[in-house]
Amino acid sequence: MPNGDSGLKIVIATDAWKPQLNGVVRTLDTLGRILTDFGNEVLYITPNEFKSVPLPSYPEIRLSLMPNRKVAKTINEFKPDAIHIATEGPIGRAARRFCKRRGYPFTTSFHTRFAEYANERWKVPTTWGYAVLKDFHKDGETMMVATPGLVEELGGRGFQNMKLWARGVDLEQFVPGDRSPLDQYARPIFLYVGRLAVEKSIEDFVELDLPGTKILVGDGPQRAELEEKYPDAVFVGPKYGDDLTRYYQASDVFVFPSRTDTFGLVNVEALACGVPVAAYPVRGPLEILNGAPPECGAMNEDLKAACLAAYEHGDRDACRAWAENFSWEAASRQFIANLEIPGFDEEFWLRSAKMID
Repeated sequence: MPNGDSGLKIVIATDAWKPQLNGVVRTLDTLGRILTDFGNEVLYITPNEFKSVPLPSYPEIRLSLMPNRKVAKTINEFKPDAIHIATEGPIGRAARRFCKRRGYPFTTSFHTRFAEYANERWKVPTTWGYAVLKDFHKDGETMMVATPGLVEELGGRGFQNMKLWARGVDLEQFVPGDRSPLDQYARPIFLYVGRLAVEKSIEDFVELDLPGTKILVGDGPQRAELEEKYPDAVFVGPKYGDDLTRYYQASDVFVFPSRTDTFGLVNVEALACGVPVAAYPVRGPLEILNGAPPECGAMNEDLKAACLAAYEHGDRDACRAWAENFSWEAASRQFIANLEIPGFDEEFWLRSAKMID
């Protein structure tokens, strides 16, 4: 067990990893960087270490082939103090199998509504999907969930042992800045960032009759279809780091048409860059904008009305100030505190991770 002098050794097993561009990858990557900065050692087990095949109809997601033996060897050699399983795919299942066979306690997190995704793509009944997810998470010490609303919803579906792990934003990477890089486009500029996939309800956005320009950052299985169907929208592909920040900074409104996300980290990234958010009043946006000044955005079942209201009333200073409530350091402390193992309390883990005096 950790001695409190050298920090924690933490394994994070995830089927979602770079070069994917999504909130899960950015969440796990940022978490690891912050934990490392505090003096901990984080080992990711990702699809990049395995032979893999593309997920049918979704080639950006790779399914690792026969990962059990290598996952077990990696964990045995690393000798972690804690194991966190972030996804329910082949790597997550291999790590879970190892922990159950060896009697290792582990935690999990609920990032993605795979039940709804499977229903959208392959018409799998959502009840089946949630049964599979519930079975996957039931043996962990804790299932970490992004928002109180989602805790309540999943509790109604029979999930147990849940704890809140709020999401944060990199407030140094995502900041207000120069708006001129997109001046070649007619304003106002309505921006979308994320996967171009059917479950994101992107057509709800691109088919809107809005003034100015719609710009979409990202890639995915629906991209070619959307580009052909909506030639007036601007598709710029995936962007990372400073390039991604510049798109946020130069936009007028960030549009989030998804109804299936558990949180929607991109909303907070946009706010941190001073851009108001337009969204449906659903899980994720509700929690992010709850209590925010009206200058931070608008939610409406009429997405066009939300877009126009966000543009009309948006205030960049108010957006940035609200985003500062979503600190990654606080979120990382919450993650560490959730590594609750019988016999060791929250203070023990925080002190071991050098995140408490």
